[in-house]
Amino acid sequence: MKMKNKSVVVIGGGAAGLIAAGTAAENGASVNLIEKNNRVGRKIMITGKGRCNITNNCDVQTFISNVPVNGRFLYSAINSFNPWEAMNFFESLGLSLKTERGNRVFPISDKAVDVVDSLNGYIEQNGVKLINDTATALVINNGNLCAVKCKGKTYEADCVIVCCGGKSYPLTGSTGDGYTLAKQAGHTIITPKPSLVPLESCDSECKSMQGLSLKNVSLKIINRSNGKTSYSDFGDMLFTHFGMSGPMILSASSHLRDITAGKYYAEIDLKPALDFEQLDKRIRHDFTENSNKDVSNSFSKLLPRKIIIPVLKRWGVPFDKKCNVITKEERRKLCEILKAFTVDISGFRPIEEAIITSGGVKTTEINPKTMESKLLNNLYFAGEVIDCDAYTGGFNLQIAWSTGRLAGNSASI
Repeated sequence: MKMKNKSVVVIGGGAAGLIAAGTAAENGASVNLIEKNNRVGRKIMITGKGRCNITNNCDVQTFISNVPVNGRFLYSAINSFNPWEAMNFFESLGLSLKTERGNRVFPISDKAVDVVDSLNGYIEQNGVKLINDTATALVINNGNLCAVKCKGKTYEADCVIVCCGGKSYPLTGSTGDGYTLAKQAGHTIITPKPSLVPLESCDSECKSMQGLSLKNVSLKIINRSNGKTSYSDFGDMLFTHFGMSGPMILSASSHLRDITAGKYYAEIDLKPALDFEQLDKRIRHDFTENSNKDVSNSFSKLLPRKIIIPVLKRWGVPFDKKCNVITKEERRKLCEILKAFTVDISGFRPIEEAIITSGGVKTTEINPKTMESKLLNNLYFAGEVIDCDAYTGGFNLQIAWSTGRLAGNSASI
């Protein structure tokens, strides 16, 4: 039988905090949700370019395979609230969903605000008290957790769930507060670093291609020291003034460790639908069609405008050379460039620009079956504050839903 009126304080009104608070209250607990922003779900609002990719429509095993950092730790949490259950949960709140390419799940409205509104309704319906304040410390007396000290007031609690997020996107409130609270309880913090973050490049060509979006291209990230491919993908990417961004680049970043200038480079197949011979045939056709033109004026149908000059520079053929005198060897070299356009990688963008934080509370110090601290009874963790992170595609938000749900259930019974 579930205990009534158990007092629970949830710190952080993001994805994990909202579902943890609502779940605990639904179980009969008296719940205070502490959120320092003037509204909840600030980070949810910007996920998926404002559309909110709430989960991935896949089974548990596929899900875990998409969590490169401490995926095994999540087995209990994901099994107790899997992606399909999360989808049912949101639809029960009146949020209609759809599944897109890569099994990514979005609200039919394509509006992240609808996800936030549904969660807001969920906590209100279950009587969660939302408090606009900043948690500054856990109150621990004689080894027992008994309250949360905030800037405005101290709130007594039988249980506390820390859901403060990581250090990415600090404007949304993720400023590492959860790490401070966890350290107070004796927890080890795995040094936070950016994950799902754009990549910097020293190549000046990136700046000249700034704003160029490449769609349906193949990408490989290659470790120069051993020639091995660290990541490969097919999809979309974007050149920026500092280097590269976009869905594939963000995913690639979570596979890279210890980036030093010159260690990794990106290899982009600009024409993946064509093999070498087909591409050569296509180029021959274009050059025949433009036989009396300069080669620099013959690429408009083959390539986006912003990448033509970088390709020509690498090709090394004079810009004013006529198409009808291009040799077979020169065409071969051009095909090689188009099938393997390389960009050096010099580092990650700052953690403040990362979608998520890799690092956080050490998982071996948390009970995976309850999300309770192994070091301090009645202290729980959920969401990005834990050292777990996944690839793009709705996996990270599902981690928040699953760990938040589990922590909310565990803390309230």
